[in-house]
Amino acid sequence: MSLLTLDTRASLRPPAPVPRAEPLGPIALLKALRNNPLETWTRAHFEQPIVTGGLLIGEVAVVSDPASIRRVLLENVGNYRKDSLQRRMLSAVLRDGLLTAEAEQWRIQRRTLAPLFAKRCVMSFAPAMARAADALVDRWRRRGEGCVLDIAAEVTQVTLDVLERTIFSDGLGGDPEDVRTAMRTYFDTIGRIDPFDVLGLPDFVPRLGRWRVRPALRFFDAAVDAIIATRRSRLAEDPSAMPRDILTLLLEAQDPETGHGLSEAEVRANVITFIAAGHETTANAITWSLFLLSQSPQWRERVAAEAEREMGGSADALAERLVETRAVVEEAIRLYPPLVAISRAAIGPDELAGQRIRRGAMVVIAPYVLHRHRLLWDRPDIFDPDRFLNGARDRIDRYAYLPFGAGPRGCIGSAFALQEATIVVASVTRNFELRVPPGHAVWPVHRVTLRPQGGLPMAVRSRVRTRGRQHTLS
Repeated sequence: MSLLTLDTRASLRPPAPVPRAEPLGPIALLKALRNNPLETWTRAHFEQPIVTGGLLIGEVAVVSDPASIRRVLLENVGNYRKDSLQRRMLSAVLRDGLLTAEAEQWRIQRRTLAPLFAKRCVMSFAPAMARAADALVDRWRRRGEGCVLDIAAEVTQVTLDVLERTIFSDGLGGDPEDVRTAMRTYFDTIGRIDPFDVLGLPDFVPRLGRWRVRPALRFFDAAVDAIIATRRSRLAEDPSAMPRDILTLLLEAQDPETGHGLSEAEVRANVITFIAAGHETTANAITWSLFLLSQSPQWRERVAAEAEREMGGSADALAERLVETRAVVEEAIRLYPPLVAISRAAIGPDELAGQRIRRGAMVVIAPYVLHRHRLLWDRPDIFDPDRFLNGARDRIDRYAYLPFGAGPRGCIGSAFALQEATIVVASVTRNFELRVPPGHAVWPVHRVTLRPQGGLPMAVRSRVRTRGRQHTLS
């Protein structure tokens, strides 16, 4: 691990593993993939447009060339399907949902669900997101000046609150803290790469990690089933009295071409997918943004000043007015992308970045690597939100920046996540200063998303406004 350092231009270099000079051997690779896949990348991955090699599962090509990525995700998308390792990891819990569905089942679901995340629908949720952020601020004020909180855990609570306000207005079933704990266990479990999955062993062979947490998995499954059953019952009794949240829209959604709704299995899988996208990924985007602001006084003051100007008015289109805050969030998810790797299996042969891709080869597009690639970014390991301001954003190749994927299978909820993260980061920065306690080393670990290993303890101090400016209470 390397501690945070500042270069001569006062630029923040956030914590990240140093790329390896050489690839790991098979046994060490399996161990690293299970513990923290971020620590397996080599220098070549960050310096070359394509790196090929072999794993126990076969030939693998890691692609960081934007034109080749465009080919895989858009131009020749029919030649690439989700690979067997990814499907084995996710299908046990997300089978039949938008994330894992293929072919016609995926196309029908995408058409059916697209209206739920249209811009107007997403923007209508901004006031609810702002209220959830206000509740977080009130809770922190009650904790007392200078208290040390696990910001990662606290932020998961606010994203859970947003879920309840915007997606599942009937609540998440059971005690919220129990649901949150089970949820984290659930996604931590499916986020670990099990050696049996890498070896291709069939699903009926028990995975030890999942075996140990079966009670938490069953609890979370039951909570999801209760959410759906409660809403169906209430819709049957009085549809006009139901909130127009995403769960109602999901249950009422119909394919515009066939008029058919989703099956029970598809509804269930997509509820879990929406929880993952609206809880785990967004929480980590907010967490990393707040951490990076805690290390950059200049950007902390810029975000605080913008929040002071913009957050006193209407919540309508609030996220669009928080331009600098959004740039911070976009830079945070460049450095710590919620989607760490996209993997596809080649159905037929192809050519990418001048190299032949064989039928059956796994093609990996790793946003974590892509976003730090030496051929694509200036000072790629430096925190610099200016990359996303004043027209600079337009000069970034669409296929060099993929925090939410791209092409037909890009994340359907990316606008929702960015809006929520921007509002919460602005609200927190407007009201508080956060500091990492001395001696605590922050380190990214790859599960489903990138999260700080062991949480993110930070001391929380209030900010007060004096003549339009904000100062820290001491």
